[in-house]
Amino acid sequence: MFSDLITSKSRVKLLNVFLSNPEEMYHVRELVRRTNDEINAVRRELSFLEKKGILTREPRANRVYYFLSKNYPFYFDLLRLGAKNIGLGAEILKNKVKLGKIKYAMFSGKFLRKIKNQPDEVDFLLVGNIVLPELSLLVREEEKRLATEINYTVMTEEEFDFRKKKRDPFIVSILSGSRVMLIGDEEAILS
Repeated sequence: MFSDLITSKSRVKLLNVFLSNPEEMYHVRELVRRTNDEINAVRRELSFLEKKGILTREPRANRVYYFLSKNYPFYFDLLRLGAKNIGLGAEILKNKVKLGKIKYAMFSGKFLRKIKNQPDEVDFLLVGNIVLPELSLLVREEEKRLATEINYTVMTEEEFDFRKKKRDPFIVSILSGSRVMLIGDEEAILS
């Protein structure tokens, strides 16, 4: 969790806002509303994050907007951390026991970066003995939060291994794309 690494609660809240929607720009007042923090705390943290190169500042008319800097050397690492700390990723990790025996759980890189998928592309893959009603509840909540449908696939280890050995085009397309592992070893899922 970010709070394990970052001592400033305001900074954690700000990072959560930016990583929930990595393509969005926010003005200071909107960030104050979203974080429920005092304006001075938000301004101080924005200044800090800008100095570190994590955020970029852009004045427009009479407002100043901030957004995640894709030039920050750890931009993609931040996205990966965000996937595990915010939204569906956080809920899956928090409810791991309720969801059954999960061998692998991964998001597609496109889903994480909020890039529109083709209709046949998978946003999220779960492999193991999964309690589908529990997973379905979590996915529906995230779909409501994001106001978009999440295309996900669940399969048993046996089915996944069989389809991977047969070089099933569906599995090959998932494994050849960019991904963020929530649960499981990335090298093991590929071998």
